[in-house]
Formats: sequence, structure tokens, C-alpha cells
Amino acid sequence: MQKIRKEDEGEFSLYIKFFKRVIDIFVSFFVCLGLIPVCVIVGILIKKEDGGAIFYNAERIGQNGKLFKMYKFRSMKENAPDIRLADGSTYNGADDPRVTKIGKILRETSIDELPQFINVLKGEMSIIGPRPDPPDWLDKYPEDIKIFLSVRPGITGYSQAYFRNDADGEMKMQNDAYYAKNCSALMDLKIIFKTIESVFKHENTYKDTENEKQAVEEAQRLLEEYETK
Repeated sequence: MQKIRKEDEGEFSLYIKFFKRVIDIFVSFFVCLGLIPVCVIVGILIKKEDGGAIFYNAERIGQNGKLFKMYKFRSMKENAPDIRLADGSTYNGADDPRVTKIGKILRETSIDELPQFINVLKGEMSIIGPRPDPPDWLDKYPEDIKIFLSVRPGITGYSQAYFRNDADGEMKMQNDAYYAKNCSALMDLKIIFKTIESVFKHENTYKDTENEKQAVEEAQRLLEEYETK
């Protein structure tokens, strides 16, 4: 696996290896404390809607290709099937029948991602970094792209902030590699502000599935199936 900018052992390396992790620990500790009342409120709303589990633990690819459980507030119906687009990325259409009523609100406000600060505190993720992919993506990464596995995956990142769900699988990998090669404190700060802007403006919340015939048909089939229950 490629290493991050081997020739640069100065400020870049110090930020990546030390200060970035210190910031992650400090911020995630206080966010996790604040999550306690949020978990209570969101948990009650999720339970009230369908009585299912509050959290969804998704297996994801972490730093150096190590798998880990990523925490999220559950936004889909329990045991909802996996629907993929042609590029292998997950289906995320505005009319996705798998998403619950409270889940739609959680997704549009990105509140469903808040439990990932627990992953940050554990050292499995960073606040800023490439969004982690499902395990089956590990064999799809070209060698020149795998450099992004050298950094911790993030709650938000370069591709997530600037493109969100508008980037296809290949574009996301290119964006993630770009981030790994150019990561800096200034870049992370810009990503934070852009993420806040994107969330408040609801930019690219859903993927464009207009040309994804197979995925749309599967979603429609599920909708009809749910309505008959």
C-alpha cells in the first residue's frame, strides 16, 4: 500500500500523525457527552415508529483495510435488503421505500451519522476523512487509489462535503485519494465549513437515480411489498 507523501516529514506529517488525532479525541469526547440526551430523544422516536433497534451497526472498511463496525441511528426498516447502483454504490433515492419516516428526517439533517463520534473516540474513524465503504469494495480499489486507506475514514470528508451523493463510485475513490495526498489542517477546516453549508442547504442529499433502472425497479417492488403488509 502506498504511504502518504513519503517525501514530506514536516508539518504535514506532524498534523496527520499527532494533532489530527488529538483534535479527534478532544472533540469526540465532548460530542459523545452531548449525545446522551440526543440518543434518548431519537431513540424514543425510532422506537415509537416501529419498535425496532435504535442503532444500525454497519461493517465498513477502516484504516489499512481493517474492518470495523460503524455506528448510525437506524434510518431504514429493520432487515431492509441492500440495493446497489450500477457502479456498486448503495441506492439512496429520494423515494427509497426502505427509509422510515423518522429516518428520512435523520438523513436529511445528518443526525443519523452522530453516533460515529463514538467510532472517532475509539480510534476507528476521524472527524475528517474518506467516507468508509462496505467490505465488498476492498477488492475493487485500483492500486493507485489505495493510498486513501492510509488515513482513518471520516464522519465527513472532501468528497462528502463537496459532492455528497452526487459523486459515483469511481469519482468518490479519486476524491478520497486526492484527500489522502493533500490532507492538511487548512483543508480539514475548509471541509468542516463546507459540510455545515451542505447540510443546511440540503445539497445533494439524494443520489440521482434517473438512469438506474434496475435499482429503481427493485425499490418500487419493495414499496409495493411494504404496502401490502
